[in-house]
Amino acid sequence: MIVRSLVAVSLAVLLGSPCLMAQVTDFRPVTEETLRNPAPGDWLNFRRTDDAWGYSPLDEIDRDNVGQLQLVWSWAMDESGAQEATPLVYDGIMYLPNPQDVIQALDAATGDLLWEYRPELDEDVRRGGIGAQKNIAIYDDKIFGTTHQAHIVALDARTGEVVWDTQTADPSLGYEYSAGPIVVHGTVIAGITGCERYKEDICFLTGLDADTGEEKWRTSSIALPGGPGGDTWGDLPLEFRAGSDMWMTGSYDPDTNLVYWGTSQAKPWARSVRGTDGDALYTNSTLAVNPDTGELVWYYQHLPGETNDMDEGFENILIDVAGQPSLFKMGKLAILWQLDRETGAFIHATDLGYQNIVDVDPETGEVTYRPNMIPEIGVEMTMCPSTSGFKSWRAMAFSPETNALYIPMTLNCERATFGPTERVIGGGGTGPVRRADYRHPDAGSDLGEFHALDITSGETLWRHRTPTPINTAALTTAGGVVFVGDFDRYVYAFDEATGDILWQTRLGTSAQGFPVTYLANGRQYLAVPAGTGGGSWAGLIPRELIPEIRRPDHGNAIYVFALPVRSATTSGGPPQATADVQSTVWDGVYTEAQADRGRVQYTESCAGCHALDLRGNRTSPSLVGLSFNFLWLERTLGELFGRIQQLMPTDRPNSLSAQTYRDILAFILRANSYPLGEEELEADRLDQILITANPDP
Repeated sequence: MIVRSLVAVSLAVLLGSPCLMAQVTDFRPVTEETLRNPAPGDWLNFRRTDDAWGYSPLDEIDRDNVGQLQLVWSWAMDESGAQEATPLVYDGIMYLPNPQDVIQALDAATGDLLWEYRPELDEDVRRGGIGAQKNIAIYDDKIFGTTHQAHIVALDARTGEVVWDTQTADPSLGYEYSAGPIVVHGTVIAGITGCERYKEDICFLTGLDADTGEEKWRTSSIALPGGPGGDTWGDLPLEFRAGSDMWMTGSYDPDTNLVYWGTSQAKPWARSVRGTDGDALYTNSTLAVNPDTGELVWYYQHLPGETNDMDEGFENILIDVAGQPSLFKMGKLAILWQLDRETGAFIHATDLGYQNIVDVDPETGEVTYRPNMIPEIGVEMTMCPSTSGFKSWRAMAFSPETNALYIPMTLNCERATFGPTERVIGGGGTGPVRRADYRHPDAGSDLGEFHALDITSGETLWRHRTPTPINTAALTTAGGVVFVGDFDRYVYAFDEATGDILWQTRLGTSAQGFPVTYLANGRQYLAVPAGTGGGSWAGLIPRELIPEIRRPDHGNAIYVFALPVRSATTSGGPPQATADVQSTVWDGVYTEAQADRGRVQYTESCAGCHALDLRGNRTSPSLVGLSFNFLWLERTLGELFGRIQQLMPTDRPNSLSAQTYRDILAFILRANSYPLGEEELEADRLDQILITANPDP
């Protein structure tokens, strides 16, 4: 039975509710124009922009100062599943997808929690997958997410309250979402997964009304019996046509008015197991769909009749090359495909040269399987890559400065023996495979590779090898820096042109997910997710091939970095205050009585770390003199107040009253010899008072 959408607004309120800490104030609805052309400091789409470049035009952090990056805040995320998140950032607020469908809103400058949506799971429904939620979407005044119980939800962006909740499929049949939606013309579009088992239904892409959650259209990702392409499955009935899941979200081209979505392989993986000899449309394809109607305008099948679990279902990057509107895509085989994104016509293919399964004519796109590379049941074969792939959901990024794609990879191969499955309802799946993984012969002792590829010439600009798999998406920036992370907890900043490592740091567990960069209060930040799960790249392959390198089996988190305050401009000058400044600390902004109260509270709550004389110790900075000036000159008292409130006392941050924190701030000002005044510091004045050097030294 095919399950159609069920809008359940009242039920959604019962099954999922926000934990209200605060709410987003002064929220400006996101218009269609805003979504199509985000402000440079915002990250509004999965890969920032519709074209999926994974590129930021921000250049405050550049190749000259990136080595000064330091951690400014971090946030522990939900630990109930795998973490593969892409944060969204809009107007200084970070909207963060967590495992098991949790969504949080954080202050992007401080990491303070504003609200949290945490759905209650129906224990009677199968809980499939690994819990990862790759992305969410924003439009108008709503945040849109997908769930592992086959729902699409809309939340109020200000409060996290459920606006509507639509079930698109029956989760008891295995349906779920592992990637979030995009929004085009007020239509929320998402592709479903959980299609590997035999059932009387198939995978689909669906479009919902952003205001109401009502389904507007539904497009199958498998050719139906008797329909166009239906004969490519032979005589298999609908219930035995499995696969064509959509692991990743799509891209959008306003000029063609098409969304582009990738589909996975047919199931079971091997032709001999699933019983097909034909192409098995529309598996392993790029689908171009009209976002208003759901019409399939064109498709391109990269690997017709694919039979080794070599997905091509990953990101679609839209780049114009010499005036040619193109779509670039790379799947597990590390073959870069270039298509005409208006028509779907093949343009070119660049094989990085690591795979041994197929030959692809670079001028026609014709695919031919090499001898002994089509699996037979019970017969061992050796193939490169393994079923983990050289490329996976860790997305490439494009830099217009270098005309290059930056590709996260892992290099390994597999001895595989494919086995049979039962062709009955509930059967199927991927099919059993006896496997033994091994390092790629060209990789030496390394598993990871970060590969820079010129998209016009197909030439490698540089490559960097790592002992463990590259484990995040890539992030390129106008500062000439490309960021990426690996399984062994490292985050790297490379010079985009040369491949030189300019900065690196280490996280609590594997760097994993989709790094982003953004502006908050005029300052550029770098956010890097870390976490567990991540599929065979971060599970089976490291355990088998590098057991000596371990990661903690917990630690889902987001880590946020920025330049030190005095380095936070490319001009080398002081940072510019963003508040409506009306006075400075030299104008007498606190009273003696307030500073006296603050001294008592400081002694009780802060002196243990910062010392009675405020000069700090080996782990806590001085709050007076040169150190204080270095950290806080040209910033407002509001920023300093927020920092004190966020971090102190260290064993119970934000546990004192706001008045107490203002009193402590007054004491710190007196210790720095700023003059007394006649009025106490009040909350409504903090953002209007600037910390400056003495105007009359």
